[in-house]
Amino acid sequence: MARLFISYSHKDDALRAELDKHLALLRREGAIELWSDHRILPGSEFDKEISQALEAAEIILLLVSADFLASDYCFGIEMRRALERHNSGDAVVVPVILRACDWQHSPFKHLNALPSGGREIAKWASLDDAFLNVVQGLRKLLAARPAHANVLAAPGRTAAARQAGERSEVRSMRPGASRSSNLALPTEFSDEAKHEFAEETFAYVKDYFRGSLDELQRRNPGYSGKLREKTAMAFTAVVFKSGQRVAGCYVRLGGMMSPNGIAYSSNENSSDNSYNEILDIQAGAHSLLWRPQMGAFTGRDPAKGLSQEGAAEHLWSLLIAPLQ
Repeated sequence: MARLFISYSHKDDALRAELDKHLALLRREGAIELWSDHRILPGSEFDKEISQALEAAEIILLLVSADFLASDYCFGIEMRRALERHNSGDAVVVPVILRACDWQHSPFKHLNALPSGGREIAKWASLDDAFLNVVQGLRKLLAARPAHANVLAAPGRTAAARQAGERSEVRSMRPGASRSSNLALPTEFSDEAKHEFAEETFAYVKDYFRGSLDELQRRNPGYSGKLREKTAMAFTAVVFKSGQRVAGCYVRLGGMMSPNGIAYSSNENSSDNSYNEILDIQAGAHSLLWRPQMGAFTGRDPAKGLSQEGAAEHLWSLLIAPLQ
C-alpha cells in the first residue's frame, strides 16, 4: 500500500473532494492510503500533523492552481519539502494541474504532470474524464513501483525521515487515531457564487469562439469569421465562405428565462426573446456545472453536466454543425 499525501489550497477544496471520490476504488483495493489535512483532529498541532504525514508519504500530489502558487504554506513549506524528498528518491511528486496558472516556471516544471500533457482539470469538457485521466496515470505509477517498495525502508532515507514515518505508522494503529479521508460534504453555492460562475463562463465562451474562428480561418482557405461584442454580456459570431455568410449566432448571458443562463440563437440578428439553446447552471455536490436545456448533449450523460470548456464546445458545435 502506498501512502499518498495531497497538498492543495483550501480554495480548491471542491476539486480536491472530487479527486477523493475518484481515488475511492484505489483505496478500496488497498493500493493507497490517502492523507490530506482533513484528517487532522481537533486540538492536534496542525504543522506537526502535516509534517509527519508528508515525511511518511511515498507519493505526493500537488494540486496546482494560482491559489496553490500564491499560498506561502503550500508553495513555501509543503512543496519545498516534497521536492526535497523527490530529489533524494524518498518519494515521488506528481503535479496535478487544476486550473490555468504559471506552473511551467515553477520549481516542479520539469516533472511530468497530470492530467496528460499538463492540461488543466478545469479545461476538460467533463470533470469525470479529467479525474479519470489522473487516476489512470496514478495506476501506471503504482504498477511501476517494485512489489516490495516501502518508503520506510527506502535506501538513503535519513534517520529523521524514517523515524517520522515510523511514528506515523504507530499513530495510525492507535485506537481512534485512524480517520477516513472520505469526509467531503455537499457544498451549498450562494447566488453570488452562481452569478460569478456565469460571468466567468460567458467570458470563457467568448474567448473560445474568438480563438475557434481564428483557427477555422487558418485551417480552411476561403473561410473567415468575425466576432462582434454587442454588449459586455452579448456577442455575435458569423462565418463566411468566399465572402458569403454561411453560419451565424447570437450568444448572451441572462434574460427573462434564465437570469444566470447562457442563451444561444442560431442567427446573429435574433432578438433577445428568441433562442435555440439555453445553458443553465447545475449545482453538483462540490462544483458548479452547465446543463443544456434544448439541444442534444453531444453524447454525454446530461446528469454529469458540462465544465466551462464543455459548455463552450457545446455552443460552438451548434454553430459549426451546419457546415460539417
